[in-house]
Formats: sequence, structure tokens, C-alpha cells
Amino acid sequence: MGSKTFDGVWFISFSHDHQPPHVHGSYAETTVIVDLFADGTVAQSNRGDAVKPANAKRNDVQRILRTAEEHAAELRELWEKTHG
Repeated sequence: MGSKTFDGVWFISFSHDHQPPHVHGSYAETTVIVDLFADGTVAQSNRGDAVKPANAKRNDVQRILRTAEEHAAELRELWEKTHG
């Protein structure tokens, strides 16, 4: 497992996790699974459990995604380090 924190958002990469490359971003009471693409972009994972809790504050989700976008290269590095 590896983790990084940026602007109050905590990102975790679990070494036992599956493809595609992704991290779990947490802020306040919200956790979002963020996919990391090879071209340097990020997106909320397209899975039913990508946001927890299901009724998470939209602003918190957006903050996690925005922070992930700003630090995409570092998060991709984190994924590669924990899965290398």
C-alpha cells in the first residue's frame, strides 16, 4: 500500500488491487475511486461503488477529482510504485 496527500485529499493505492490503474481518494466523509489513464488524465471510475457513501456531497466528489487531475502524474507514479 502507498499513499499521498494533496490539499487535504488523501489518495491510497493498494498493492493487491486490480487493473485498471486507479487510486482511492478520500476527503471529509467521501471516498472516490479515480481511474488513472496513460495519457495523464483521470476520471471517476465507472463502477457502482465508485463513490462512497452513495449520497456523498457533490462538492467533496468534485474536490477529490480536481485534486487527482492536478496531481495525475504523481498518482500514476504511486500506482506504479505499489504494483511494480
